[in-house]
Amino acid sequence: MFMTRLFYFLKLGVTSLCLVFVFASCATPAAHAPVAARAPEPRWVTGGPHERFSGFEYLTAVGSGNSRQAAEMDAFRQLVSTFGVTVQADIRLAEVYRRTGAVATHDVAFGQEIILGAGMDNLIGAEIGDRWEGAGRGNSFALAVLNRARAIQIYSEMIRANLEIIDNLTNMSPVERNTFAGFSRYQFAAVIADMNTNYAAVLSVVGAPVQGLRSGDDFRRGAQEIAAAIPVGINVSNDRAGRIQSAFARAFSDLGFRTGGAHQRYVLNVNLVILPTDHVGQTVFSRMELSANLIDTRTGAVLLPYAFNVREGHRTQSEAENRVFIAAEQRIDREYGDMLSDYLFQLIPGR
Repeated sequence: MFMTRLFYFLKLGVTSLCLVFVFASCATPAAHAPVAARAPEPRWVTGGPHERFSGFEYLTAVGSGNSRQAAEMDAFRQLVSTFGVTVQADIRLAEVYRRTGAVATHDVAFGQEIILGAGMDNLIGAEIGDRWEGAGRGNSFALAVLNRARAIQIYSEMIRANLEIIDNLTNMSPVERNTFAGFSRYQFAAVIADMNTNYAAVLSVVGAPVQGLRSGDDFRRGAQEIAAAIPVGINVSNDRAGRIQSAFARAFSDLGFRTGGAHQRYVLNVNLVILPTDHVGQTVFSRMELSANLIDTRTGAVLLPYAFNVREGHRTQSEAENRVFIAAEQRIDREYGDMLSDYLFQLIPGR
């Protein structure tokens, strides 16, 4: 559940991860070069991008398509592929990153224009340096460029800011660390570390490699160590063969938490009542009313309340009750894990 890609720069209100391109409107190489229909084919179309921009100063890539926009997007895709990095991050954590204000902003250019392309990695600072429209459909070409010196400045600053955020997230006392909040902070640090991995890949290609960065997996291991140190107790009244307890335990184990034992800091108290209800013809119905409260035993606070009721029928009362348990297990499997994840996300601090 924890996993997709984050960006700096604003407007991340999307449901899938995106590639962010920033176009500068000043002091950049032919950022708004005029397009002349059926103009002579420039040398960079067939001879390579370095016919237009120096490989010493720029990373470049040529794209094509059946329209100007398609050609530009293809050029950016080609440029992104230069770095060969695809780190997946949890989309909800990416949204938390934006929403909490835990972002490092950087003034890339005045009058910046942002284009979002779904499902692609991010490459901040890339520009369209030139375009050419040939004769006929499918003959549009674009040249994407990334200034090496500018990229070094941008990505070095973003890594520095991210390292500061990671330090703030993980700098905790042992008591603070071994809590649900500590678990969430380490999971969040892992996502930011994944971002730094991408940024470091960019810096390596442009000629400024970064050493000594911790990977996202380092922090995920830290999160799992925390989860192992704070097992969750689950108490269920009126259960049948441990079925409801097992359903709740699955939600915790999917996030890496162990369950069971006595005198735990976190306890899930579940109460369920089975009631015969009515008959419809030959069908007998039973009803389950369930309430579950996740409690911090140190403070007595209810951290996550949860309740529902289900009604099922069959020709016999015993089978109706069995079907009620099946329906309850399925509902817990379907709902509780997401609710628990959402609660843990809320524990991530703002900047």
